[in-house]
Amino acid sequence: MVSIASETSQSIECPHCGHHLHILIDSSNGDQDFFDECPNCCHDIHIAVHLDELHKKIDVKIISDDEQNY
Repeated sequence: MVSIASETSQSIECPHCGHHLHILIDSSNGDQDFFDECPNCCHDIHIAVHLDELHKKIDVKIISDDEQNY
């Protein structure tokens, strides 16, 4: 979690290959759910962003869509 600012850069790790990359999060857009492509392995990375205004934090979740739930 990071402090809320208008634009925040966050370092994440690709759930497919482990490559580290930086994403830019614009908190003025509210909660977000989007895909970004890993420049190393070219797989899509599902990114979910939740703004916790009560605690003034941004929660970033990296979701591997190839995981199956049973």
